Amino acid sequence: MSNFEIKIPELGDFKDVEVIEILVKAGDQIEKDQALIMLETDKATMEVPATQSGEIISLSVKLGDKLNAGDVVGKIVGKMLSSEGGSFENKPILPTQGSTKIINPASIPVSPNYISHATPSIRKLARELGVDLTHVSGSGVKGRITDRDLKVFVKSILQNEGIKNALPEIAHDEYSNYGDIEERALSRIQKISGPRLHASWVNIPHVTQFDEAEMTTINRLREEHKDKGNKITPVAFIIKAVTRVLNDFPVFRSSLLERDKKIIIKNYFNIGFAVDTPNGLMVPVIKGTDKLSLVEISSEIIRLSDMARQGELKKDDMSGSVFTISSLGGIGGTAFTPIINAPEVAIIGLSRAYIKPVFDGKSDWIPTEMIPYSLSYDHRVIDGAEGARFIVSLSEAIKDDVTYK
Repeated sequence: MSNFEIKIPELGDFKDVEVIEILVKAGDQIEKDQALIMLETDKATMEVPATQSGEIISLSVKLGDKLNAGDVVGKIVGKMLSSEGGSFENKPILPTQGSTKIINPASIPVSPNYISHATPSIRKLARELGVDLTHVSGSGVKGRITDRDLKVFVKSILQNEGIKNALPEIAHDEYSNYGDIEERALSRIQKISGPRLHASWVNIPHVTQFDEAEMTTINRLREEHKDKGNKITPVAFIIKAVTRVLNDFPVFRSSLLERDKKIIIKNYFNIGFAVDTPNGLMVPVIKGTDKLSLVEISSEIIRLSDMARQGELKKDDMSGSVFTISSLGGIGGTAFTPIINAPEVAIIGLSRAYIKPVFDGKSDWIPTEMIPYSLSYDHRVIDGAEGARFIVSLSEAIKDDVTYK
């Protein structure tokens, strides 16, 4: 039995190659061709194997060490199989393409101390896709993550098979232990809208700003229309005002194509408005609000709201919006944070109007009806200054007679 040094093989043009994994320890019995350590360059990952069977006496490397050709990794005791005297150099085993067993990553528990192993190209692709490799189960040699493993994992996430690995689950108790319970199935609308709202909240960095607008002009014009036999809801006026401001702030009628690093500006004005129905919230869309009068917009609100409550809306009635308005004013509340109706980038939420004293700029405080509202927007597309300019312009548009001409 003889002692032999384990040396790093010739690495070509690479220098200071990092040790990313140590697969054995002193005292281990190893077999010929068994991988001892893993090295990673910026282009490839290599295994340094044993060229004979034996016992590891000692290791002289640790994770993160930078090694070069000829450096000693450790010592092994065994029967000499090399003809080169008292030492031998190992040849690296490069990753090879072989049969791949597809493993569902959603079914594999991940240890907090688990270290994923993959080539630099796979790590780069994972970073671009935003994938945490500790959640991906490798099917390659020694659990190495292959290109196919990564693709299977991403596909499973998109199909909601692996979502439990992406977000922690909400813990539930045995509620019946504490009293009577009742189970109710989600409505069809809740089943459809729930995942969409969740996706919007998780994927879009929401920012919400708050303001209020004077209702004096709207109330006066509503009375004038009422005298003519036209009953116009406040939401119709808000849609008119939003349309006017969207013309000046085109980024608020855009959609973000994150992968392509660009936004699509929509040069049309289709406004969605939320409707409370017995089965849940629905969002019909009024098309071409820039070409409709107040009376026409109000008529569309009534028509589409009735269809929503009767469950008669078609796909086209709920498609193509560039901006959404959600109103809780008829119910109550002072403010709320609306969730963006993706792929739109902004939404406003209207709350209940109230009377407050407003200084007339001279000497009097005038009781004035104000409507509070919230603007939520996608911070990847719209910054705070632009959001503030939008709500200031909207408040001015709401109280301006010209808006409704």
